[in-house]
Amino acid sequence: MKMVDVGGKEKTERVAVATARLRMLPATLERILQGKVEKGDVLAAARLAGVMAAKRTPDIVPLCHPIALSGVEVHLQPLEDALEIRVTVRTVDRTGVEMEALTAACASALTVYDMCKSVDRGMVMENVQLDHKSGGRSGTWDRASEAGKPAGKRPATRSRRKTARPARR
Repeated sequence: MKMVDVGGKEKTERVAVATARLRMLPATLERILQGKVEKGDVLAAARLAGVMAAKRTPDIVPLCHPIALSGVEVHLQPLEDALEIRVTVRTVDRTGVEMEALTAACASALTVYDMCKSVDRGMVMENVQLDHKSGGRSGTWDRASEAGKPAGKRPATRSRRKTARPARR
């Protein structure tokens, strides 16, 4: 294993947007919105957890480069029986911020779960996904524009060697 060398890459503006959904009982969501959760302001804590997680992603995800983030935004949108979490992360650096956005979305959802588990242990974190990335050599990718495209051929995977490797000396 090795960390990919990004030293030769140009610094460019990079943006990633990730989302997650935390399904819960409507009564749980109502308690959150009314500020009636014993542990405090759930939405504020979830936003803060997302920002903190984005900043600490290299401490959580092995081989993830530490990069200087220029911005992290965490939005929580109540739905009928869920909270939709949307995180936007920005940087001007040599590598992308997809992992930071995904980590932030997960941490926000986990914080809501932690703060509300005493009233609803059946909450479900789902649909954690990258929705957009821009910048860098590969350019822009959007989940919405990929939705109508047919599934492409998967790249070939290397098969495992069938012969034993010689022992290292």
